[in-house]
Order: sequence, then C-alpha cells, then structure tokens
Amino acid sequence: QVQLGESGGGLVQAGGALRLSCAASGSGFTIFHMGWDRQAPGKQRELVAVITSGGSTNYADSVKGRFTMSRGNAKNTVYLQMISLKPEDTAVYYCKANYLNSGFKPLDAWGQGTLVTVSS
Repeated sequence: QVQLGESGGGLVQAGGALRLSCAASGSGFTIFHMGWDRQAPGKQRELVAVITSGGSTNYADSVKGRFTMSRGNAKNTVYLQMISLKPEDTAVYYCKANYLNSGFKPLDAWGQGTLVTVSS
C-alpha cells in the first residue's frame, strides 16, 4: 500500500512561485508514474503534470512553460515547481501515483491534497 504526503502549498500573489513536494511511503510496491492533479472550487479535477518512470514529463496546456515536475534524489519523491502563478491556478493540488502492489495488481493512490491560493 502506498501513502502519499504532500507539502508546499500556501498563499502567494499573482506572478509568484511555489514548490510542491510529494513523498511516497509504504512497502511492497513499485511506482511507475507520479503526477499532480488539481481541483478548483466548483470545477472538476484536472491533470496538471505527470512524470513517467523513465523521467518523461507531460503537462496540461494551461501550465506549460510555467510548471515543472521533477523527481527528487530520494526514491519516490517528486516536486512541482510553479512560477508565474495566476489566480486561476488556485486549487487543491493532489499528488498521485500509479503503482503495482506486492501482488502485481495495478493501483492508483492519491494524497490528501495541499491548497494553493493565488491572490490577484
């Protein structure tokens, strides 16, 4: 079972920057992809960024050029560097992982979320 813990959210002015962190813990799993989703008030959850086991990244069009996802030196740790933040980036950001459990069953896990608020 995978547990995901996020940190780094907060309040920032438009044009500012934040870095979100996510660390996976637990045992008996192999993580393939990790990513970030976000959900703004009154809106559906949307994919923001994903990084594959090979290190390839993909981003939503709305954040391309402003957000960068990377892996940390610690195993199963990822970051989301966000710059030039806009009020429309305000949302709860959720870390997620696609993994195989000890029985080789593919599963998904999400963290509890961290709130990012961008003021205009």
